[in-house]
Amino acid sequence: MNCRSKWIQVDFIKGSRTFANSCWACILVCGATGFLLVGLSSCVGEDLIPGLSSEHIVFIPQGVVMCFYGIAGLFLGLYLWCTAFRDVGGGYNFFDKREGFSSIFRWGFPGKNRRIHIRLVLEDVEAVGLESMEGFYPRRILYLKVKGRRNIPLTRMGEGLTPGDMEGKAAELARFPRVSIEGFQ
Repeated sequence: MNCRSKWIQVDFIKGSRTFANSCWACILVCGATGFLLVGLSSCVGEDLIPGLSSEHIVFIPQGVVMCFYGIAGLFLGLYLWCTAFRDVGGGYNFFDKREGFSSIFRWGFPGKNRRIHIRLVLEDVEAVGLESMEGFYPRRILYLKVKGRRNIPLTRMGEGLTPGDMEGKAAELARFPRVSIEGFQ
């Protein structure tokens, strides 16, 4: 979603709070719970999940391995739920022509540097760049080229936009501060 006027442009960036991440977290937690309970069932000697017989699973080594995979899957599912809940990677790109500055904000992982906030003077922005790598897993990134700094990414990884959509987005963004576009091949 974007908000745009004559003087101000705001581009909202979607983070890790997506439907796909929530589905994967649910699948991981359910599957890992099943593995853990079947592994524990082989240790206890009775079925903890009705309908899933563990009589043919010996606790050492199969039950131990299933418990290990169950615990690892629960940790991975919990990690996905936490990143989705905290919306890691979400934020906005704010451009203000009247005041002459740009502000890029993202939510990071919990800790001292959770808020990632970069404030730039619009005069320091040299170009809007587009990096495109085609192949089995194509990667397209829109970034700001700034004097004296590294390139600052403006889109999230794996956004899945077509090359035409990325070109349109780059052109719209470059028109606002009136800078050139780099990286087209």
